[in-house]
Amino acid sequence: MKSLGITYEVGDHGERPWGEWLVLDKQSHVIVKKILVRPGERLSLQRHQHRTERWIVTEGVATAYCDGSTTHLHVGESIWIPKRSIHRLSNEQDTPLALIEIQLGDTLTEDDIERFTDDYGRVD
Repeated sequence: MKSLGITYEVGDHGERPWGEWLVLDKQSHVIVKKILVRPGERLSLQRHQHRTERWIVTEGVATAYCDGSTTHLHVGESIWIPKRSIHRLSNEQDTPLALIEIQLGDTLTEDDIERFTDDYGRVD
């Protein structure tokens, strides 16, 4: 796996203003994460140059924005996020949101996040 910087390992965990993530699996071109989003929180509006993502909801209701389209996903539903698409994940509910994120690509690092807007002041 090529790397631009910080790479993931199984068991890695990150606290963020919106919630947290945990790396469940790592293979040559695949990272599987569990993502928890607190009620009323959302991730930055962002894109990735080197990876696609699949989000599969396991608890709660996700609001997924991707390239101008908004979709509400319930438990068992998923969405595909293509490379270079502008996207955002939100939890507009009063209950926690949990999902599995599968990242696929040649470069799977934290450096492959280009933020456009962010509720927490993390715009590049």
